[in-house]
Amino acid sequence: MFGDAMNRFFAAVRFLTMIPVPGRLGLAEQDLAGSLPCFPVIGLLAGIVAAGAAAVISPYFAPPVTAVLVVLLLLFVSAGLHMDGLADTADGFFSSRPREKILAIMRDSHTGAMGVMAIGAVLLLKVAALASLPEGGIMLAALLMPLAGRAVLVWLTAYVPYARPEGGLASLFYQGGNRGAAWWSLLLLGGVCWLLAAEAGLVVLAVVLLCTFFFGGYCQKKIGGVTGDTLGAGCELAETVVALTLSCKPLFILWEGSDYVFRPWW
Repeated sequence: MFGDAMNRFFAAVRFLTMIPVPGRLGLAEQDLAGSLPCFPVIGLLAGIVAAGAAAVISPYFAPPVTAVLVVLLLLFVSAGLHMDGLADTADGFFSSRPREKILAIMRDSHTGAMGVMAIGAVLLLKVAALASLPEGGIMLAALLMPLAGRAVLVWLTAYVPYARPEGGLASLFYQGGNRGAAWWSLLLLGGVCWLLAAEAGLVVLAVVLLCTFFFGGYCQKKIGGVTGDTLGAGCELAETVVALTLSCKPLFILWEGSDYVFRPWW
């Protein structure tokens, strides 16, 4: 059982990051199919790396430079996988075409104008939001962003049907056990949010859940469910929502009264 769990973990590492995995660990199709519970763990590890990098960088650079470097680090760790899904989703959803044509556009490897604009908008929003935060806030956001993004991948897979009748890579994750993985993801994200930011963290959790609900509903209305591309888009949108929520001025009311916010344990 331990060996199966490790194979699933390494399958998630291979799928979600560009970290090299030795040998044939996690290469089997069934390992990837059962790797959903590992997604938020991978997100948390990526967040710890990003937060640590922010802690090292921020004393030497202005907040805008730190923000850019953190965003680039997160993009590098994921090898742009989710950003590519965002671009394809934008090209398809904003094409004003019927469902079948939207799915065909999303499968096209070329990136159109809408995709480029979506990538630019998300990158700008992330950088601007992070740059507006004090040093501890950048570290907090850097940790929560990838965790929330990978949790959203699990939630969408658990509660929104797969849209392509012919199947695809993401259809591997629709082989059962997704609801349990979704609850585990919720508990992990909620626990980390509370531990590091108390009430403000719970606000972040609530906003991410609300946006995921609306995005999943929009995908189902638009194309009948989700695809690998819309899952990637959901991940990127969740990361952006975390950064924007933490940078929202009314949330400073909670921050000022909390002993947790901007005073992370590291």
